[in-house]
Order: sequence, then C-alpha cells, then structure tokens
Amino acid sequence: MKAADRAHVFHSWSAQDLIDPLAVAGAEGSYFWDYDGKRYLDFTSGLVYTNIGYQHPKVVAAIQEQAATMTTFAPAFAIEARSEAARLIAERTPGDLDKIFFTNGGADAVEHAVRMARLHTGRPKVLSAYRSYHGGTQQAVNLTGDPRRWASDSGSAGVVHFWAPFLYRSRFYAETEEQETARALEHLETTIAFEGPGTVAAIILETIPGTAGIMVPPPGYLAGVRELCDKYGIVFVLDEVMAGFGRTGEWFAADLFGVVPDLMTFAKGVNSGYVPLGGVAISARIAETFGKRPYPGGLTYSGHPLACAAAVATITAMAEEGVVENAARLGSSVLGPALAALAERHPSVGEVRGTGMFWALELVRNRETREPLVPYNAAGEANTPMAAFAAAAKQHGLWPFVNMNRTHVVPPCNVTEAELKEGLAALDAALSVADTYTV
Repeated sequence: MKAADRAHVFHSWSAQDLIDPLAVAGAEGSYFWDYDGKRYLDFTSGLVYTNIGYQHPKVVAAIQEQAATMTTFAPAFAIEARSEAARLIAERTPGDLDKIFFTNGGADAVEHAVRMARLHTGRPKVLSAYRSYHGGTQQAVNLTGDPRRWASDSGSAGVVHFWAPFLYRSRFYAETEEQETARALEHLETTIAFEGPGTVAAIILETIPGTAGIMVPPPGYLAGVRELCDKYGIVFVLDEVMAGFGRTGEWFAADLFGVVPDLMTFAKGVNSGYVPLGGVAISARIAETFGKRPYPGGLTYSGHPLACAAAVATITAMAEEGVVENAARLGSSVLGPALAALAERHPSVGEVRGTGMFWALELVRNRETREPLVPYNAAGEANTPMAAFAAAAKQHGLWPFVNMNRTHVVPPCNVTEAELKEGLAALDAALSVADTYTV
C-alpha cells in the first residue's frame, strides 16, 4: 500500500520526493493507528473536521442506509436527504440565513459566496485579511492571506488584503483589546475609502481564523465590520468552514459574537468529513437577488445524497449527544486551564488562545521579545525546532497540528476528559523539547 502511494498518489501542498506519509491502518473515535499497531491520539481532527471523531456508528449507518436506498441523484431534483440536511443547517444558522446552496467542500463554498456577492452588488472587489485561509481553488487561494497564496497569486483577482486584529502581534501598536479593535476598524474603513466603497462587493473573514492561528477577534470587532458593511452597501461574508458545527462550543462561531453575516460558508464539521460536503448559507436579501434571475453557478454533486445523509446523521447525533455542549464545557473547564498551566511551565509558550475545542499555542524563542520559535514560513533546517517538537509529540502517542511557529489543539468535539488529559501529558513532554530552543 505504501509503495502504491509513493508511486501514484500526488499529495497536496508537498514536495513529492521529500515526504514519507504515515500508513494508517484504521481509526475510531479520537484515535488512529498505523500498521505496526502504534496508536495516536488525534489532536488535529484530521484537518479540523472530524468533529464527532472517526467512525461514529450513527453516521456510518446513515451512509450505508442511504447507499442502499439512493446512492446519487442530480441536484435539480428535490430529494429527502438534501432537503432534510438543508433544513437542519438552516435551523442552526444565525439570523435569516435560511437558504442553503450545497457545494463539495469549503473552497468552492467560498468561490460561490464571492460570486453571489459580486452579482448582488455589481461590484468587482473583495477585501480579505492577512493571516487567513479560504481554500485552494483560484479565487479562494487569492483571498487567502498566508504563503500558500503566493504561487497562485495572479494580482488580478479583484482581491485587496488588510490587517485584521491580533493583539499579541498587533500591526496597530495597540496595548489593549479596545485599542486593537478601534484601530483595526479604522484601518479597514480607510482601506475601503482608498479602494473606493462603490467598488467593494464583499468583505470576507474567518469568524475565528483557523490555520492562520486561531486568533479570537477582540470584543466589538466583528460587530464593527458588520456596521461598515451596512454603511457602504458591502456584503459581509463569514467563513465558518473550520469554526462551524461545534468547534468553538457553539453551533457557529458567529453566535459567540452576536453577529449575522449576509453569507456564511461551511464544510468540514457539517458531517465530520465522512463524505465531502460544503455550502453557503444565504440571507433573504441575497437570495431575493436570484428569485427571478437565474444564479449562474452549480456543481454536478451539489447536495450529494450520501454527503447529505451523513450531515443529517451528524447534526442529529451532535444534538442528541450534547457534542456542542461537551466542546464548550471541556474547553472552559479542562482544556483552557490546562493549556494556561502549560504556558506557565514552558518558556517556549508565548501565548495560549482559543475557545471550545479550538486552541493555539504560539511558540517563541523568547517570551520578552516574542520572537517566533521558527521564522515565518520556515522550511528545512530553519524549521528544526518545530520539527523536533512534532516528533516528540508523536513519540508520546500524540498527533499534533503544527503550522509555522504554532501548535493547534483541535481534538474532536466529543473528546472525553480522560483523552484530553492523555493528550495534554504528551503535549507537556513535547513542549520540553521546544523549550531547549528558547533563549
């Protein structure tokens, strides 16, 4: 199997000759294991999508039942699994986001949200933040604000980047959350003014940025963006592909801030990634644009029956089993306090931030200067400290999420307290290795 992978599988975001993928034999709950029987506690939730863990029996059964009944059907028809999935999602989205356009994943959800915004406003530009990730397709990767954009940045995609708030590494010389919010909003409004308000179709933000660092926005920021969008007739898009469906201890991260966007993208946790599915939740105002005017977009597998059946089973199981509540409770009572305690003990931890089952540890060489443990976008020898940290975590049976100078703690939302404590012990040991690179 491994030989076939290396001979034929072209892996994403990788130099093909330099990788050695782990051969995985199986997975269940919060764990997976290799062919030698070594078991890993997965603190990555796959790519932050197995919100109800691997092989949840209710979701597996729903996929099997749907396959026996109707494996697939074209998106132009009304079918039970699709309609029920849309209903359950709309019941949980904030405000009047009651129309659901299904896609195959998060990146194409972003593509279609941007298309809807441009058609609704008749304007060409979209503003997005540095320190963000919106997907790997052409428009979505141009919206992205991290180095994965660089190789595909056409410079002509109608995208303008701006700085969103992040007090620990403030671009606004702020010393308090209040200053960071005020100055970030002033910067955004100035950007809108200099770009020309009549040219800006949408502002897109991850409600809580995921891969870029899980930077929870300071109080008032998202509400302020909502006000700017209303002031200038701009469509407000929230990207909840990673933060949605229980990850933050709420069904959607927008609920933490009391903000309702015009469009909201989702994927990943909607069905725990068991079958590819994403979508756009659409407000009444945007949906009305396409009431008598055809929407010029679609996908062959939009609302695929197997994916929608998995979503129905996932959302139902999450509600019945209190998965969202579990993420909130353990996040506040166990994970958050334990990570803060690790930060006290380990000089390599500069900051701990997060909520629910969505946390990041910013690793630094020096707490006083806040110099990152590795340089921005480090590779090869320059990335040695983070590579050593990750290797130590794996040695202790923990599979970590590592990006640049951070490790993210993002286990399944139905993780148990015992599993969290097991993972935290392994994380404690791995951080001792990171400590050896501090000054």
